Amino acid sequence: MHDFPEKTCSIERLIRHPKLIAAAKSGVKTQQRRDGVYAWPGEEFELDGVTFTVTDLRRERLGDMSDEQARAEGYPDLASYQALILQMHPGMMWETESLAWVHCFAIKTG
Repeated sequence: MHDFPEKTCSIERLIRHPKLIAAAKSGVKTQQRRDGVYAWPGEEFELDGVTFTVTDLRRERLGDMSDEQARAEGYPDLASYQALILQMHPGMMWETESLAWVHCFAIKTG
């Protein structure tokens, strides 16, 4: 059993953009931040025939994000990640205290 809240969306909707799917399949993208819970640790999902396992789920403040974490999201740095997120969500402000659910995953082996 786990102490995570109920899911707010389907695991199939965790990663949907073709560029991010390609980054995950290549092993570059290993995290996806969402405002809700899409998957719990141990669950599996598939992207274009490649199976991934969710390895961790945690809550983090946007202000605690680093360039390294932005790269794990599939972006070159935090500034690029931030710019794209704000472009995708018109009217959104980058609030450093805002919390996001970080879904960590890896390509399933074996």
